Parts: sequence; structure tokens; C-alpha cells
Amino acid sequence: MSGAAREPPVAATVAAADPRAVRLIKTAGVASVAVALTLIGLKLWAWIATDSVSLLSSLADSLLDLIASSITWFAVRVAHEPADREHRFGHGKSEAIAGLVQAVIVTGSALYVAFTALVRLMAPAEISEPETGVAVMGASLVLTFGLVAFQHYVVRRTGSVAIGADAVHYRADLFTALAVLAAIFLNTRLGWYAADPLLGLVIVVLILASVRTITLKAIDILLDRELPDEVREAIQEIAAAHPAVRGVHDIRTRSSGTAQFIQLHLELDGELALSAAHRICDEVEGSVRQRFPTAEVIIHADPYGIVEARDPF
Repeated sequence: MSGAAREPPVAATVAAADPRAVRLIKTAGVASVAVALTLIGLKLWAWIATDSVSLLSSLADSLLDLIASSITWFAVRVAHEPADREHRFGHGKSEAIAGLVQAVIVTGSALYVAFTALVRLMAPAEISEPETGVAVMGASLVLTFGLVAFQHYVVRRTGSVAIGADAVHYRADLFTALAVLAAIFLNTRLGWYAADPLLGLVIVVLILASVRTITLKAIDILLDRELPDEVREAIQEIAAAHPAVRGVHDIRTRSSGTAQFIQLHLELDGELALSAAHRICDEVEGSVRQRFPTAEVIIHADPYGIVEARDPF
């Protein structure tokens, strides 16, 4: 601690993420790109064979998935680069930026699908070679389900925003595949030609719903939204549990990528020696980081009873 404020050494400015978590995140990024490339090839072949507008919408979505997944793969690589002279808090927010870029891309996909569906709705047509479409969309369901399950596992283990955003629109792809299968069935078996473009519009709604989720999460990180109340309460309890701490105030938290940043003020006996105050701050920091191992913790020591301006919330 220097003076009344204690700051971590330069090497610990951003807490190092678990290497296993970093590997998981990077693997998820590569898997996402690989699946997108596979689905594009399959759906392009199926669309040429069937001329289905709902399948075309699914192909367009997969093309944009490839762009979004490539951005995610790049973002997670940047996000886990160590802090440097120009980025002393690390590069974690690159994940949130990737999430916003994904939201823009997916919105473009939705608008394209909506336009195509409306054009076909005015001139419905029978789907050709439905067997090809069914086979490809069945394969798409299996591949996408496997990817989404893996992505959810990675998000649970790491909290990665970029992988979470990727999982949201791939989850929407599951419903897209089901909608395409339904459109093929209704079009070819029941003669409901309008079902194809109508279900294409349903896909648009699902895509836009995923955009909202991605955007809100990314904005929360970029605007330094506080961590959940239960996290702040846990920090308060941990700090106040130290026998030498007489009060805790001005707790501030935020997240960036997979790291959390925690700041707080400890109220200590004003007669304590600087070395004693330093030791107490170290002990409280250790307790907080035991509960939140990827967090950077900055503690400011205040003499107990001093009157000063504090956060009103």
C-alpha cells in the first residue's frame, strides 16, 4: 500500500485468467467457425436444389454466423492478451465490442431474410427436392445442437461474453432449422406454399430477439455496469468479517471479459501504523480474491470516523 491507497503491483494489474478457461474459450471460437463453414456448404447445396426461401434465409444467417464467429474468435484472442503499457486494465472489453458487432451483423441478416420472405409471400412457390432440404437441415440441427451445448458449457465455466453472444444466435439457429423443416413439410405435403415465407418471417423475429440479448450484455460491460447485488453483498460481508475492519463503504465493481474489478474503502483505526493498515488490506484482499479468483481488488484505507463525501448509493 502506498499512502492510504493500496494498489496491486504492475504484474497483477489484471488478474490472470485460468489457463484452462482461456483454452476452452479459444477452442469454442475455433469450433464455431468450423461449424459455420460446414453449414454454409451444406445449406448452399440444399438451397440450389430446393429454391426454398426459408432455407435461403437459413443460409444467409449461416453466412453472417461465419462473419460473427470469426469476429468472436479474433476477439477472444485479443481479450486474453496480457495487460500492456497502453492497456493497463487488459483487453477484456474486446469481447463486448465483438458482441455489438455481432448484433449489427445479425440485424442485417434479419432484414435480408424479412425482405426475401415478403417477396416470396407475394408469389408463393412449391419447394423442389424436399428430401435434400430435410437431410441438410437435419444435419444442421445435429451440428448446431452440439456446438450450442459446448458453448453453454464454456460460458458456465468462464463467463465469456463473446462466446455467450455466439451461443445466443446459434441457439436461434436451432429454431431456424426447425422452422425450415416445418416449412418444407407444409409446402410439399399439405400444399401450403405460403408457409415457407411465413416461417421465414418467424425466423426474423427469433433473430431479432437474439440481437436484443447480445446488445444488452455488451452494453452492460462497455458502460461498466455493476456486478449483481449478491456479489456486492458478498464483498461487503467478506471485508466486514475481518476483526480489524470497523466499516466498509464505496464498493464499486465492474467486469471486463472474464475478469472482475473490485474497489472498496475500509474504515480502520486511525492510530494504526501504516504497515499494520497495509497488512489488514492485504488480508481482506486475499479473502475477496479467494471468493472471486479472477478479480483485481483495489482497497483504500480510511481512518474510522472521518467525515468525507461518499457514494449516495
